[in-house]
Order: sequence, then structure tokens, then C-alpha cells
Amino acid sequence: MQIRLGCALHIDCPVATPALALVHPHSSRRDHVIDAERLHLAPERTTEVLVDRDGNRWCRFLAAAGATTLSYGTTLTDPGEPDPVVPRARACAVQALPIESYRYLNPSRYCDSDNEVLLGLAWNAFGAIPPGWGQVEAICSWVHAHLSYDKASASPMRTAGDALLGGVGVCRDYAHLGIALCRALNIPARYCSGYLPAGAGDDGHHPLDFTAWFEAWLEDRWYVFDPRHNVPRAGRVLIGRGRDAADVPFLRTFGAHRLKNFEVITELHAEAGAPLPSGT
Repeated sequence: MQIRLGCALHIDCPVATPALALVHPHSSRRDHVIDAERLHLAPERTTEVLVDRDGNRWCRFLAAAGATTLSYGTTLTDPGEPDPVVPRARACAVQALPIESYRYLNPSRYCDSDNEVLLGLAWNAFGAIPPGWGQVEAICSWVHAHLSYDKASASPMRTAGDALLGGVGVCRDYAHLGIALCRALNIPARYCSGYLPAGAGDDGHHPLDFTAWFEAWLEDRWYVFDPRHNVPRAGRVLIGRGRDAADVPFLRTFGAHRLKNFEVITELHAEAGAPLPSGT
């Protein structure tokens, strides 16, 4: 199948401000792109796309004083297969983990896996489950049931521990809590941001947004888990991977800015070259 995707970010800055935007599909999806990537900045400024060690593709630019709009769009192919489900996958012993995975066991800005309440929950609720797929699946089901999705509750300050205590959140909070519980049980877990077409389980009352899920290391590879939807989904387009949302924000400015609004599109079977979101 084909997926047409894109976004438009509308910001205001009091002065010209350096900025990074993370809206391009991850390097691992570049071979799937079948339409020219369309990147536009208004007012027109120079942009450059830089790739970090994790394969994240950052757009670097200098936002103008006043209003700036950054828009991006492309079309890519996707096999249309749902997330793999591998119940036989076992946890990897800590002493046998790949060296690069250890950083995904550490507490991070939003995944406070050393939080005493969170640690206690992890071991009391999930510690008796044999380490592996079933344990991570149980974590995702618990997070899905415990948190109520509330778009109005979105906060850049909320940690996994805050989400646990508050009982509400958005997709990034579901991912952060799932990651923190995995790390508390010595399962490496990393945050993923991306595009995801609407599907079963979406309420249809809100416009599409960037979404978040996580990957856990089991046996010898990373597997996708999504406590927000808690069902296998097709059409995920990865944008960025990191320890948590602090590593892969869709917009980071090095100075004051106000995000006026943004639009995200992720459409199946869309025609290549169709217009970007309105307002671009």
C-alpha cells in the first residue's frame, strides 16, 4: 500500500531563532520513499537535513522573527503488515545484552524508572511473569487500562511517574510509562515517534497528530509495542528513536517560540504529489 504523509508547523518567534524539526521519515524508511520529499519554509530560508547516530533526520533552519511555517510531505510504500506478535520471544539476560542497549535501561528525563512507586508497581504487578514477550505485553495492557486518553491533558512536563499517579495522558505518556516499567524490570526499551494512519481504536474526534510507541529488546532484536492502542497496527512510519520524547521532539528551538498550531496528515492509498496540509 501507499501512505501519503506530511505536516505543517506554524510558530512565532520574537527574534530570529535557530531551530530543529524532526518530521522526516527515519533513515530506515528512505528506500520506501516513492515521491519527492517536499520541504518548504515560509518565509523562505535555507534548510538542511542532518542525520544523527540513531538515524534520525533533523531539519535545521533559522526561524524568522515573527511567523514561520515549515511544511513537509511525501509518499512512501508500506507492506501493510501489522506489528509482529512473537509470544515465544524471551527476555535477554542483562549480562548478554548488546552494549549499545544498556543506555535504554537507564532512567531518563521522562522515563523515571527509578521512581519508588513505579519500581514497586513493576515488580509487584509484573515481576512474577516469566521475562519476555508476555511480561511486556502485560505491561502494555495494564498501561492501556490505567491511563485515560485525554488530548487536553498534554503537558511537556509530565513524566512516567506523573502519568502513573494522574491516570491520564496522550500517546507519549503511554509510551513513557511502558518504557519506564520495562526498564525497571531490566528490559531495554526506547521511545519511538512517527506517523500512524487512523484505524480501529481511534476516536475520530481529533485531527491526526504525531504519535508515539516504544520498542523493547527481547532475545536478539527490537520489537514494537504500543500501549496507547494495545493492538497490532499497520502503516507505522518511524520518524525518530531515542531514550524518551526529550531526545526526539518534533520541534526544538534555541530561544523563545510559540507554537500557534500544527497539522499532520497520514493517509492510506493517497495519490503521490497531492497537496500538503492547508495553510502551507
